[in-house]
Amino acid sequence: MMKKIFQISGLMIGLVMGWPSFAAAQDSTAVLRTLTIEDYFAIKQVGDPQISPDGAWVAYTVTGTDLEEDKRETRIWMIPTQGGDALSMTAKGNSAGRPRWSPDNRSLSFTAAKNEGESQVWILNRMGGDSQQLTNVKQGVSSYDWSPDGRRLLLTIKDPKPEDEEGEDKEDKEDKPEPWVIDRLQFKRDNTGYLDDRRTHLYVFDVRDSSVTQITSGPYDDNQAVWSPDGSLVAFVSNRTAEADGNSNSDIWIVSPDNTDKGQTLVQVTTNPGSDSSPSWRPDGMTLTYVTVTQPDLIWYAMNYLAVVDAKGGEPRILTADLDRRVSTPRFTPDGRSINFLLEDSAERHLARIGVNGRNLIRPIDGHRSVRSYMMTKEGRIATLISEPHLPGEVFIAVGNSARQLTQVNDSFLEQIKLGAVENATFPSRDGTEVEGFIIKPPDFDARLKYPTLLRIHGGPVSQYDFRFNFDAQLFAAKGYVVVMTNPRGSSGYGQDFSMGIYQDWGNKDFEDVMAGVDYVVAQGYADPERLGVGGWSYGGILTNYVITKTDRFKGAISGASEVLYRANYGHDHYQLQWEKELGLPWENAELWERISPFNDVEKIVTPTLLMGGEKDWNVPILNSEQLYQALRRLGRTTQLVVYPGEHHGIRRPSFQKDRYERYLDWYDRHVKQPKPVPVQ
Repeated sequence: MMKKIFQISGLMIGLVMGWPSFAAAQDSTAVLRTLTIEDYFAIKQVGDPQISPDGAWVAYTVTGTDLEEDKRETRIWMIPTQGGDALSMTAKGNSAGRPRWSPDNRSLSFTAAKNEGESQVWILNRMGGDSQQLTNVKQGVSSYDWSPDGRRLLLTIKDPKPEDEEGEDKEDKEDKPEPWVIDRLQFKRDNTGYLDDRRTHLYVFDVRDSSVTQITSGPYDDNQAVWSPDGSLVAFVSNRTAEADGNSNSDIWIVSPDNTDKGQTLVQVTTNPGSDSSPSWRPDGMTLTYVTVTQPDLIWYAMNYLAVVDAKGGEPRILTADLDRRVSTPRFTPDGRSINFLLEDSAERHLARIGVNGRNLIRPIDGHRSVRSYMMTKEGRIATLISEPHLPGEVFIAVGNSARQLTQVNDSFLEQIKLGAVENATFPSRDGTEVEGFIIKPPDFDARLKYPTLLRIHGGPVSQYDFRFNFDAQLFAAKGYVVVMTNPRGSSGYGQDFSMGIYQDWGNKDFEDVMAGVDYVVAQGYADPERLGVGGWSYGGILTNYVITKTDRFKGAISGASEVLYRANYGHDHYQLQWEKELGLPWENAELWERISPFNDVEKIVTPTLLMGGEKDWNVPILNSEQLYQALRRLGRTTQLVVYPGEHHGIRRPSFQKDRYERYLDWYDRHVKQPKPVPVQ
């Protein structure tokens, strides 16, 4: 189900897009400038749009960065759905999140950790005034939602630490650390660290008397909880198998919010051995829609599907079996006859709709854009978050089969900036497979010139570059580089077989696919084949490692948060289940583990390579970057290792993010722009 493409001179290419529909209008007489590193922190991130019950307002979050204070802060705003001035609902000084309207339309609630406490639910009058704290849970609230009648909140809470239950002083505990005692199969997780036996369960908070009742329990994690339309039941997601750490199962369960046995009485709705998630109720409360994975042994390569099932259980019906595209966030329409959902398709993300009979698939919001989230009222009004190549995410209101931009959070910033043109292109790989990608050109691009060119590779591997604003690419373009971003085999958006193209064979077809993108821009005549660079983060760094062991065409490489010697990761990163499913046990199938490890070809690397990562990354641990650095240093290659203290897989501290961008540009400028590599002193 590929999109229509255009064939010119034997190569499959797209059109250069102007993106006039949603991008901020610019004064043709204004003197514009190009992006700088500091602009990354000037762009505000918009998220979580929520329409009020009367449809008159949309609440949303805006995250800004204070580089001087080295921190981020999220505030909640609201804006009339008919357009107008946005109003700030939370003050500076305390980050807030998860805005939700009370069912009576009078109040707006949110989560915040104030006065150095844990995250709690707060509420404020829509008309203004100070917020009031609703919950007072010692270990804090992870998530919450209003009951349909507005009398209760459904809370998601992680079990307290033993010292919290015993009342031990927090500072005393930090002064007297104790060893981690581990007996779980899955014993660590990035951003969490070593895992203990504490689990996440569901609670009901009574707004009238502030009482809290636990409604699920046991050695399981319970999440994604949603009220039934009449508030009499709660559907949630949980893996309640005997060894939950040893499989990727999750099922949908139902519990009464009025039970007194902590969830000992449950109804299991789904029994699929794969993942069943994202439940949503039909307005009559008789049926649930959800997302299902029916081939769990294919791990992240497996396609997911939209399904429906009777709320009492039974045989589910898969509605998108013939679609071969990933889906998410299903929600019934108010009449219960159709289901809205997000659809990933060939570098685009759409808002789609399908009948409960599995027919009449339409896309109310489609085209060259990326729909990141949406929220729908009982009357069917939809607010959504959309990004485009020249537009960071903003809130839109769905109007028929189109969308109207509502917020202009970054308009004043964009009006100052001259961005590079973005070309959507497709090109044949070595075996003829069609590969899609994006070419970002310098703002003052001149096709008569040859530009230094960077191949930037996305993470995942099952992910994709899409039609959203990409700051990294625009920054490189602003500094005079042509940027190539491809969706090689392994990427999502093109069907299960395309994703499975690298199964047990990393660094082969995906390498050929990304190189096809480089060959494409070189053939166009504006990419200098003598000044090529490559790099990426996570799987982007992993594939970079393959690239530099297979070719010497690149003058500089940046490998961020990458892996290189896979058996070294077993028991060290948090992907043990996925490793075992794809490669087998390392002591039983050592040959396969070693065959695809680029470390074993390290002597072939001649490209100057910058290695980077977070000290506490348990997703893709710094261990492999250290090993690759040590090998390259021993071989006398030009290399450098940068480790960010206290950081996990995603570098979050603003000053470290700034440092990383500075090092990106410095490395590429010295090794790619220069005619000859310059050794690091």
